[in-house]
Amino acid sequence: MTIQLSRAAARRFLVARHGLAPPRALTARPESVLRVIERLGVLQFDPLEVPGARNHDLVLHARIDGYRREWCDLWLYGPDRRLFEIYNKSLNIVPIAELPHYRLTWARNAERYTDRPDAAASHGSDRILSAHAAVADDILATLAAQGPLSTAAFAHHDQAIEWWWAPTRAARAVLEALFVSGRVGIARREGNRRLYDLIERLMPADLLARTESEEDAQRHRLLSRFRAVGLASPSAQAEVVYGTGDAAERRRRTAELVESGQLVEVAVESLKGTRFIIGDELPLLDAAVAGAESGAPGVAFIAPLDPFMWDRRLVRQLFEFDYVWEVYVPEHKRRWGYYVLPILFGDRLVGRLEPRLDRATRTLRILGIWWEDDFAPRRADGFVPAMRAALRAYAEFVGALSVEWAPRTGAAARLFGRIIGRAASRRH
Repeated sequence: MTIQLSRAAARRFLVARHGLAPPRALTARPESVLRVIERLGVLQFDPLEVPGARNHDLVLHARIDGYRREWCDLWLYGPDRRLFEIYNKSLNIVPIAELPHYRLTWARNAERYTDRPDAAASHGSDRILSAHAAVADDILATLAAQGPLSTAAFAHHDQAIEWWWAPTRAARAVLEALFVSGRVGIARREGNRRLYDLIERLMPADLLARTESEEDAQRHRLLSRFRAVGLASPSAQAEVVYGTGDAAERRRRTAELVESGQLVEVAVESLKGTRFIIGDELPLLDAAVAGAESGAPGVAFIAPLDPFMWDRRLVRQLFEFDYVWEVYVPEHKRRWGYYVLPILFGDRLVGRLEPRLDRATRTLRILGIWWEDDFAPRRADGFVPAMRAALRAYAEFVGALSVEWAPRTGAAARLFGRIIGRAASRRH
């Protein structure tokens, strides 16, 4: 049976199940990181820190009161590891308990980057671990004796070899091949520098010993995409379903997940096609249909790679919000800015913000702010105090001592800026 949803109920459900109704509602403690990832299943890692934080830290800040980036690092790299990094849709952070589901990624890459007698190499980087076995052996032996280490420890392997998008120093390319093949893992990071160690030192032995069939692993991989998006389809855009099989396989596995009760079928008013929610989230859906309110609406700044934004087509159709992360768009072609965050107010995406942190002076600069055509911030009930609270929380999160507004943001600066500057200064 397909559940029928109004557009308003679908928006309320999505915002609530993503932990954004209201924003920053989870308790200020490290364990809240695990609660977010338990709900979303996966976070996307990106090293850019232009706005003052990395993508996954922005995701967590939007949901956790007083979030600090060392809380996530604790679970990734601390003595009680609960999370790890693996390539799935991209470089993702996932629960360590789910390692057996994701070993398929390691197995496929191990096959690709070592000798395969049944297939010829299709790219210069294929079979890199066989072609450069001496480099791989030296790296593994050195890590066994001295690890954790970064690529700098292997600078003597400096010949350029073909790798992914461009020729790359052999040590870096081979280490990355060992990482994506599950031979080594990221022990910790110093800034964005990865320090690698042997995988058996980082993962529990019982998890490393567990395997499952490719079919079970693929079904879980697809389920993880439904969990991350919250209201997804097996025919979602490529960025959502990449690596989960072809269209027929996705349809079959989706039907199996519905049959087992892990997914529930829904149809949204005026949106084409069927979508699915996680079966355990039916109580949240019921509350959204009933129009249950969780208090005054808040404001959150949404990370470009937040799972809430993964399905850009759904965001455009359901929220009438057209978003492109323009970090890779040439400057003269950008509509907004280099690293722009959508502004969520209640269950509406009402604008965009371009924050930039100057670390030398600890100044948070607001380079741009843009409102949707049908949104007037002064007239929206409750928006001004909610926006001020979000800006104060963001300034504190990135460690800003002051806030500066670019000249083109004059109206917003008069509405929000003075209070934010004083508040940020008082806290330091």
